Amino acid sequence: MKELRIRTLAAVFVVAGVLSWAGARLWNSVDTLPSVPLAAPIVLALIAAVLTATALSLRSRLKAQRERRPEAKGVDPLMAARAVVFGQASALVAALVAGMYGGVGVFLLEYLEVPARRDQAIYAGFSVLAGVGVIVAAFFLERVCKLPEDDDTNGGAARAV
Repeated sequence: MKELRIRTLAAVFVVAGVLSWAGARLWNSVDTLPSVPLAAPIVLALIAAVLTATALSLRSRLKAQRERRPEAKGVDPLMAARAVVFGQASALVAALVAGMYGGVGVFLLEYLEVPARRDQAIYAGFSVLAGVGVIVAAFFLERVCKLPEDDDTNGGAARAV
């Protein structure tokens, strides 16, 4: 399984941001602009919390398993792989959504004197922060599920589950 790459996530973020900024300018030219929902940062923060909780749970189970504790629950490799795929998919979607709301937020910076647009800019900013939180949690989950180094395969490089 391939690891997440910051370059890929950054490229998705930038492209979505530029397209979203251009789309916001176009929409504003017809005196309408789609709103940034208040639920956007909340949902992204919940996804980040789920990813972090999953990573912490797997990390404690793997630690107990390594220490050979009698009460230790094993970690199914397929479940760990599914968790990593969920994290990677969440990171890609979060980069896209954060870029989209970031582009709208940058556009809205010109209209901070209008209270409604200022609120939209704040929601967009929190959405970007929550998207970054999802990406960080996904990297943490991926790191937790990484197999230890094996000198016989892949020239000593570690592999993801």
